[in-house]
Amino acid sequence: MYPFSYHRPTSVRKAATMLEKAEDPKLLAGGHTLLPTMKQRLAAPSDLVDLSGVEGMDAIEVKGRTLHVGAMARHADVAASEVVQEAIPALAGLAGGIGDPHVRARGTIGGSVANNDPNADYPAACLGLGATIVTNKRKIPADDFFVGMFETALEDGEIITKVTFPIPRKAGYAKFPNPASRYALVGVFASKRGKEIRVAVTGAAPCVFRASDMEEALAARFAPKSLEGVSIADDDLNSDIHASAAYRAHLVGVMARRAVAAA
Repeated sequence: MYPFSYHRPTSVRKAATMLEKAEDPKLLAGGHTLLPTMKQRLAAPSDLVDLSGVEGMDAIEVKGRTLHVGAMARHADVAASEVVQEAIPALAGLAGGIGDPHVRARGTIGGSVANNDPNADYPAACLGLGATIVTNKRKIPADDFFVGMFETALEDGEIITKVTFPIPRKAGYAKFPNPASRYALVGVFASKRGKEIRVAVTGAAPCVFRASDMEEALAARFAPKSLEGVSIADDDLNSDIHASAAYRAHLVGVMARRAVAAA
């Protein structure tokens, strides 16, 4: 690990100022991706700006028909929150299935969303629920936020402060996990809110995406049977030592039906 300066600001404004002044800074939330890459000397930030000292960034509350989850809310907090369990049970279930107890005790929703790992669970929830990612500068719809593998719409110096989720009428999440990491080989989040149907897929491609054909099929009737015979092409899907593109395409259909059944 290369030398760096460590900062622990007590407000988002102070954190933003530190990011502006530092030569090559990085934000530190849970640190599950950043710290290992630093230890392997694959990353060498000049400064680490730790957000754990910012009060209130882990708050979870419902306002009207919207669930607000602070960026520093840890996976275990989201999973155990009675507020989340009542508002969007599928989101609580998703959080409870991330990694292992150690990961859930440290990892944060803001860090996961900002990192946009192609196998992460939270991006599917954000896209599958039509969430809004709120930063210190603006509000970004999930449809515009996830750009590509480990890429988002975040600009330099931009800090995620919370994620807001419209409360759906129905929602479900199902994933086929890697047995070692618990990352999703394929995960599907499906929701129904009014006439809007959303089906988001993670793990299958370089970036989370919406399955439009499945959404159209579910618009007629939101039931697993509506997805019979509906498939996605494997042309642009991931293929690696864990699963081929064809197998992932098959899993999308299986997980989608399970997600709708859970909803």
